[in-house]
Amino acid sequence: MYPTTEQMTQNSTYDIVSKLGYLSGVPRKIFDQPFPPMEQEIFQRLEKDKNARIVRNLCQLRTQIVRNYKAIHDTARRMELRSILNMPEYVSAESIRQLTADGVRFFKKGHTPNQTVVELNRILSDRLNNCKSLFPGWLKWEYLRSLFVLPAWLSEAGAKAAAQQYYSHRDRLPYQVLLNWEPIAEEGNLFSCDLRFVRRLYEANNDYFTDTSKVCDAGSLVKGSIYEFLEESTEAVLIVDCENSDPYKLCAALKALGGEGAKKFCKVILMDDEHSAAAWPLLEQHIAIPVEHVLVPRLKKNKSLVDHTLISRACKEFYENDVGSFVIVASDSDYWALVSTMPQVRFLFLVERENFGADMKAALANSGICYAYMDDFYQGYSEDIKRVALRSVIACQLKQALQLNVYDLLEEALAKTRIFLSPQERQRFYEQHLRNIQLNLQEDGRLCLALKQK
Repeated sequence: MYPTTEQMTQNSTYDIVSKLGYLSGVPRKIFDQPFPPMEQEIFQRLEKDKNARIVRNLCQLRTQIVRNYKAIHDTARRMELRSILNMPEYVSAESIRQLTADGVRFFKKGHTPNQTVVELNRILSDRLNNCKSLFPGWLKWEYLRSLFVLPAWLSEAGAKAAAQQYYSHRDRLPYQVLLNWEPIAEEGNLFSCDLRFVRRLYEANNDYFTDTSKVCDAGSLVKGSIYEFLEESTEAVLIVDCENSDPYKLCAALKALGGEGAKKFCKVILMDDEHSAAAWPLLEQHIAIPVEHVLVPRLKKNKSLVDHTLISRACKEFYENDVGSFVIVASDSDYWALVSTMPQVRFLFLVERENFGADMKAALANSGICYAYMDDFYQGYSEDIKRVALRSVIACQLKQALQLNVYDLLEEALAKTRIFLSPQERQRFYEQHLRNIQLNLQEDGRLCLALKQK
């Protein structure tokens, strides 16, 4: 059964809104509260990131000047020698100190508060792209960026009207931070959770967001069932049909279960096939469980033996190593043969929704055997292994594609041009022209080698 919208909201993650909260200048005390949506760990991590810190301080100062504009203006008129830099009651001295330490100069002598906000907005517009890598690649950066850049504040002419607009709805902006956002009535806190935020962000840009696995984790009922299964097990083995399973969904599920859940697994056994996803050998680097990687050879090129080998290996673990609990990562009904012939063994299945048939679902349910959808776990936990897998495969492809020897190229060129060069001349030509061959990326994605222009 698919979760309801309310259940998904309850199971939403807070990673994106916490990062946005940090960057937009949400007060530190909100992150220190013992409940969502702002996560303290993310604040501490981003506080060490110079690019993120600069954006946060620019946003904080921008909001503070606009919010306290009248008081700042009146104080400046009464005390002509006092600048914004010396008004800690209205503008954060710590933000100014950090920006100065990070090499950002925003204040110019003689500038009015409005002119200072325009300058802050200009610098912010230039700096924002430095924080793009903080967010997942699937999230449309242009939508996020538009929240921070205030078009009306890019010139002093629009500042007054923009300020009035902020005053009229600041109580409906998240924590009253200054954003390029038109809140709707009864919208609630825009930063309440990742699911609500991303859906509203896409709607505001005439778009629609559907992939909830990017912003939701499995609920307490699903995780609780798995924890209970593991708690009642002396030790458990997780055994995987790599040929018919998704390594990224499994990685996300195991990371979502956390360290306590992982402790109950004595090992993960990967029953792999030559045609499986290339990421399986990388799994051990991303989970805290020992991994045994078994590559199952084929007798016939068109026939895999993974399912048969998996079943026999589970039997071996039971009879030889006294393993009484197995988590089977597979959606195939073929594994019902294993379950039905070993009633003394405890099983739990991790499956993929689109590959899990009704017959297998009914058979497990009728036998009281639990299963959980890997799709329900927060897929953001698989971003690292996806990135490593892509880089690893592309590195191999590049190595195979660029099997060129420049000395051979030179010899061929000399033969075609009928030019004779002594060994010393050849070495000099190599040093001057071939040593720094350029690799150029074309607009259509093709890589081309070229001699460096002189």
